[in-house]
Amino acid sequence: MIIVTTNEVNSYEVKKVLGLVKGSTVQTKHIGRDFAAGLKSVVGGEIRGYSEMMEEAREIAIKRMKAEAEKLGANAIIGFRLQSSMVMQSASEIIAYGTAVVIETE
Repeated sequence: MIIVTTNEVNSYEVKKVLGLVKGSTVQTKHIGRDFAAGLKSVVGGEIRGYSEMMEEAREIAIKRMKAEAEKLGANAIIGFRLQSSMVMQSASEIIAYGTAVVIETE
């Protein structure tokens, strides 16, 4: 599956547009991460626990988006984007979305 942020794939022709595909996940913090984050807020620096959590969330959202595109028969996703939002005080949603297409691969 080719995934690009552009609206076309260099050297390939879009043969069919299949529509919007998306994948999302909601991740919550846990007490261990909150404690470490509290300490980091005092001394500064990267909060690795949260960085790892968000990286995992991005991977899950992209995997779900790809699965949706594959169900439609797509071999590429154009206009790919990632977005995050706070769902509640201790939970964030990551959504991956784009346009599923069939491109000429020969």
